Amino acid sequence: MSSSHCNAIVLFFIAFLLGGISVSHAQLSSTFYDETCPNVTSIIRGVIDNALLSDSRIGASLLRLHFHDCFVNGCDGSLLLNNSDTIDSEKEAARNNNSVRGFGVVDDIKTALESACPGIVSCADIVTIAAEESVSAAGGPSWTVLLGRRDGTTANRTGADISLPSAVDTLDTLKSIFSAVGLNTTDLVSLSGAHTFGRAQCLTFSGRLYNFNNTGNPDDTLNSTYLETLQGICPQNGTGTGLTNLDLTTPDTFDNNYFSNLQLENGLLQTDQELFSTTGADTIDIVNSFSSDQSAFFASFVESMLKMGNISVLTGSEGEVRLNCGIVNTDSSGSESFLHSSIETRDDAEYKYAI
Repeated sequence: MSSSHCNAIVLFFIAFLLGGISVSHAQLSSTFYDETCPNVTSIIRGVIDNALLSDSRIGASLLRLHFHDCFVNGCDGSLLLNNSDTIDSEKEAARNNNSVRGFGVVDDIKTALESACPGIVSCADIVTIAAEESVSAAGGPSWTVLLGRRDGTTANRTGADISLPSAVDTLDTLKSIFSAVGLNTTDLVSLSGAHTFGRAQCLTFSGRLYNFNNTGNPDDTLNSTYLETLQGICPQNGTGTGLTNLDLTTPDTFDNNYFSNLQLENGLLQTDQELFSTTGADTIDIVNSFSSDQSAFFASFVESMLKMGNISVLTGSEGEVRLNCGIVNTDSSGSESFLHSSIETRDDAEYKYAI
């Protein structure tokens, strides 16, 4: 199927799903910045394109930022907040610390937008647009992003430890985590397809390679040839810092090969392979469907992203539009760190161990 035909199917599905060209959901709208910051999308895409020149995995990282933000307190930019006298940053939660990355790119985007249209675009919307643009830039679907989110004024580190999945969760645990934020089993499978690009470090999957669940043997749902490859990257009792592709076939392209990999027992993370190798699971048919039909995967992924992007959003007079994505506005006045919000303003790709 041609890419133009595939995109046409996706766009038709989106139009059907959202009920028209000018779309809105809850208090979010596709035209929210048309008058106040009409170039918001092109500005964000320009920063991402520049970042991709030196970091091929940044698109996957920006998509993951959106996921980890929305699952905790809703899509309110709380993940971006730094530690302060009143805030325990979600960045240092167990599921995020030395894991989520891309904060420096978000800072660059915010700087560019504050120059073009100061005080207008929320950090929560920046992360949402960046996720869509990252998928599109990698060859995946594009969709009309609903906008108008406001930024939260607090973080929830405890919630991050509870609400975010880990790389070793069982399928039942994954379903429970997704259900808690209003996402169903199809959403779980389609959003897991985001692992069609990006990287992961040995720490996230080495438990499958030698002594899986204290059996003394590797995970038997891991293809034996792939197992040997991964053992070469991640030696037993090694440092755990080896880095490998989440998708061993097309690692920097957003496509449906992730699902074909699962059928061959070439899923990198335990949570990936669980979708196909859990006996009797209702996710198996969904994996098979997405593997055989990329258009179906793209359409489902778009629907799930729109659902996820609407989790507990702040709109209207709620929250604020942060001037600095890492600092609530009451703490920004006179700050020398204005518009440079991250714990690290440039991410160290060598030690970040997930996507």
